[in-house]
Amino acid sequence: MTFDQTIVFCIIFFAMVMFIRNRIRYDVVGVIALLAAVLSGVVPADHAFAGFGHPAVITVAAVLVISKALQNCGLVDQLVKLLAGSRRTPTLQVAAGSTIAAALSSVMNNVGALALMLPVALRNAYEAGRSPSLVLIPLSFASLLGGLVTLIGTPPNIVISGYRESQMGKPFAMFDFAPVGLVVAAAGLLYLVTIGWRLLPERISVKDEDDNQFHVERYTLESNVPAESPLVGMRVRELEIMFEREVSVLAIIRKGIRRLAPRAIEKVRADDILILQGDPALIAPLADGVQLGELGHQVEGDKDLVSEDVEVIEAVVLPNSPIEGKSMRQYRIHDRLGVNLLAVARQGRQPTARLKNIRFKTGDVLLLQGEMAIMTEALKTLGCLRLADRVISETAGSGNIWVPTGIFAAAIAAAAAGLVSVPIAFVGAVVLLVLTETISLNEVYDSIEWPVILLLATLIPVGEALQTTGGTGLIATVLLSATGGMPMWTVVAMILLVSMWMSDLVHNTPTAILMAPIAMGIATGLNANPDTFLMAVAVGAASPYLTPIGHQSNTLVMAPGGYQFLDYARVGLPLQIVIALVGVPMILWVWPPV
Repeated sequence: MTFDQTIVFCIIFFAMVMFIRNRIRYDVVGVIALLAAVLSGVVPADHAFAGFGHPAVITVAAVLVISKALQNCGLVDQLVKLLAGSRRTPTLQVAAGSTIAAALSSVMNNVGALALMLPVALRNAYEAGRSPSLVLIPLSFASLLGGLVTLIGTPPNIVISGYRESQMGKPFAMFDFAPVGLVVAAAGLLYLVTIGWRLLPERISVKDEDDNQFHVERYTLESNVPAESPLVGMRVRELEIMFEREVSVLAIIRKGIRRLAPRAIEKVRADDILILQGDPALIAPLADGVQLGELGHQVEGDKDLVSEDVEVIEAVVLPNSPIEGKSMRQYRIHDRLGVNLLAVARQGRQPTARLKNIRFKTGDVLLLQGEMAIMTEALKTLGCLRLADRVISETAGSGNIWVPTGIFAAAIAAAAAGLVSVPIAFVGAVVLLVLTETISLNEVYDSIEWPVILLLATLIPVGEALQTTGGTGLIATVLLSATGGMPMWTVVAMILLVSMWMSDLVHNTPTAILMAPIAMGIATGLNANPDTFLMAVAVGAASPYLTPIGHQSNTLVMAPGGYQFLDYARVGLPLQIVIALVGVPMILWVWPPV
């Protein structure tokens, strides 16, 4: 082993340990790995940032933007309406939800597809009196299965295609993954619908619960402000501090005009009527000291808390969010961002702790009220992902649904026909979406998951260094000697399984980056078709089903479903066996090694 090979192996080992420990965010780990590779000389300094222009990075960014445009236009709303009658049995709900999630994720970002389907699945589960733990892991796994079908369905496919182009001069086409991916996805969905959901325990009891995980009306009170009250002239921020942050001011009714989500600097006036949110048992004693009028329950749900300019939305806390581990008191959400936190749902229900003291966790669902103009930026600052609207509109996006759909279809057709490369086709689609005002420039930049882009861009040069230093050849030689004399199918199965289990512990994108050159080295050593082994990496890297940390989709359903770590392996291990049993023969048939 040469000195350069030793350096590369140490850097990669460090990165994998950091990914598994999850103490430092994955994009920062990627930057550290790249800097270490440049400073040690294994990556030339003039090549350090070449990853930012890599076709895989450009394609992933464009797909994220297109996914956002499809969400905006209402296409997905039309699709999820198909689920209205699917809640009668668990099997039917899992079948309908998983099928649509898989279909959506084949043409859009996995997390985006899951975020759209998650609130629908939760609502259907509650209305049916069914524990959401029976349906959310299947929904997450289905969103990953759908990504196997197309080039743009999942980042590993894009990475593998880009690597193939760099080594063989031609990338995989849009639907080259479909013959294997469709069969594997169908087998996986069949398993989830018939067996998978039955392996899950009912982690959350929904007996005697209604269909709404938020009960805002129980904590929303209305009171007038007498002229002699010391609150007169006080700013909203000061009022909330006086109430020890046990209350949020959701609206001020002044001379018959309702002012929703008042800003923190808004002043209270005599004879104002305040709509307050908080626990009545805690507000009442405090109200006595500030001469508020009689407290009464006046608001039913959130229908009186919205207007043309103010909205109430649900958002889920993402992994590595800046509010993770912090409370509302510590982060001062209203003071800093101008939005009100109405409620928090964890594992399908509201915690019993006082709202200001709840420490946010990944997967918590927040009910937020604020002006539409600032909500997008507020969610970005909070590190939260907006879920689909609480009520699907009957006419959402119907007027503009064909423009983005047509642009997207044209981009797919152009790429599939070989008229232009995939990155060019999808960047062109993004430009057309902006020119047709289907998506704004601000939404373009906001929709791109920059940590994922940074991870890709920084690890691609490191992965190339593994090859240029001869590290991949060394690994391939060791693996070939270990499998010497074995049938070809065992080597393909080994690559698929190693990629699969690595993605469970690290992340699917780094797995594809690191395993692609190793697969190419093994193909060269066996004098076999490289596509056979690259496809094995693609299927394996995109199949992280044993842990909640292998993919963001798995992480997002953990808290709403009340899952424990081993629940994923309970369903995921049989699924991975199904994928291996179906995927290996399909790969050998569609992409024969000789």
